[in-house]
Amino acid sequence: MKPTSHDQFERWKKDTFEAAKSRGERQDKFETDSGIVIQPLYTQGDRSDEEDIGFPGEFPFTRGIYPGMYRQKFWTMRQYAGFGTAEESNKRYRYLSEHGTTGLSVAFDLPTQMGYDSDHPMAEGEVGKVGVAIDTLADMETLFDGIKLQDITTSMTINATAAILLCMYVAVAKKQEANLRKISGTVQNDILKEYIARGTHIYPPGPAIRLVTDIFEWCSKELPRWNAISVSGYHIREAGATAVQELAFTLSNAIAYVEAAVQRGLEVDTFGSQISFFFNAHNNFFEEIGKFRAARRVWAKIMKERFGAKKSETMKLRFHAQTAGATLTAQQIDNNVVRVTIQALAAALGGCQSLHTNSRDEALALPTEEAARLALRTQQIIAHESGIADTVDPLAGSYFLEKLTDEIEQRVWRYINQVDKMGGAIKALEQEFFQKEISESAYRYQKAIEAKEKIIVGMNEFGENEETPVEIMRIDESLRVKQVERLNRIKARRNNDMVLKALKILRESAKTDKNVIPEILNAVEEYATIGEISDALRAEWGEFDGQKKAP
Repeated sequence: MKPTSHDQFERWKKDTFEAAKSRGERQDKFETDSGIVIQPLYTQGDRSDEEDIGFPGEFPFTRGIYPGMYRQKFWTMRQYAGFGTAEESNKRYRYLSEHGTTGLSVAFDLPTQMGYDSDHPMAEGEVGKVGVAIDTLADMETLFDGIKLQDITTSMTINATAAILLCMYVAVAKKQEANLRKISGTVQNDILKEYIARGTHIYPPGPAIRLVTDIFEWCSKELPRWNAISVSGYHIREAGATAVQELAFTLSNAIAYVEAAVQRGLEVDTFGSQISFFFNAHNNFFEEIGKFRAARRVWAKIMKERFGAKKSETMKLRFHAQTAGATLTAQQIDNNVVRVTIQALAAALGGCQSLHTNSRDEALALPTEEAARLALRTQQIIAHESGIADTVDPLAGSYFLEKLTDEIEQRVWRYINQVDKMGGAIKALEQEFFQKEISESAYRYQKAIEAKEKIIVGMNEFGENEETPVEIMRIDESLRVKQVERLNRIKARRNNDMVLKALKILRESAKTDKNVIPEILNAVEEYATIGEISDALRAEWGEFDGQKKAP
């Protein structure tokens, strides 16, 4: 078939499309959530250069990082879970494993994320609420009781206290006599996005990034199969960013981490393959797929051209995706199953390495077992029944998708160049550039919903007068008492002299340029608490109050 010529396209547009358009269109403008204008039709003339599309498993990895993708192995079905005590969360992990989940993903409560023990005044009302409460190694041992860490991959969504939780995980693996060089998983360890979008930071950016690079260095030597960071765009998107901003700001943060590691003296090819990413799978189907394809292409070019990476593995962008929590509605919650299905399809068609599908009831509370099972079944049906995994990058060559991928890439580069001119991600953070851009996008999105320019089914249109009562999961308010009692028992039976000694050594190491991970691991193995270890580092590094400028 001959390609459509420009003249043929112009003839169609004038003689056929415009005549039909005279009868009106359902809206004045068509554009993606990032404001990319959508044309009525795309042709061969809109396709990318073949070099930029490439082949799966080859630079620039637009079509996927592995040659065979899901023909060889499905993405990891990693359901994010954790609540209450370690015992309760362990039961949920076992439940999900029994129903076919292929990877664990741990959610921690806010005190654990912020470096407070369950008995701290700041923990009041938050213990076990949005994730599992972890105070000491004893909790981590219970969390993974009966689960062989060498046989499963685990992702831990933790940032300010990432080093401590990683060391606890390693300590459990050692007790199981696992080969540390064979355990695999991910620790999020992305502190910059905490300053930008979430706020669960502890230390000022300088020492916080030092801690990130300590993990890079230690993992490259001790845990070669472990992802030392998962640079997260998910939370940036949840805060209101567009798809383009999510990708641009995430990659700018990743550049800052790589620069810090290189300045530390690490070779990019020694740690680059242990960098992973975490993206949001949102509602705008084609834009999301284009975003994931553009992400691989941009990162490959950054690592090769900016940092001089030589190894193919260093240039590959590996990512976990989670369906968009911000799109879930408390109204007509069954509609969320449809939203999650569309978002999960976009993630899989976009080439994710692992995926979490949100439960239909998460706009109301943590998911019930039934809702979590249905969310997992959604992934399994897509994998086994839809046929999308039978060929690699099945939507490649779509004129629309290729043009969208190109447009997203171009806009991402413009943002990255703008951040570079400001002095990099930390300087941009100082000037609140990211925060302002996200805030403005969130405002525009909300205004569009309020004006019904953007329809949210069941919320601002197609509502119902009466909602069916929904059974939701509730966390026992007495949980904190039980957790504190457990903490006190651990403190009573541990060797407190050894704990104090370990914490003193850690503080001394924090004053130097020495990698502090071995000292944190030592303190963890003596059953020092999250709060005690965090306080030792607070004493030397201080806390970030949101007003101080990054060094």
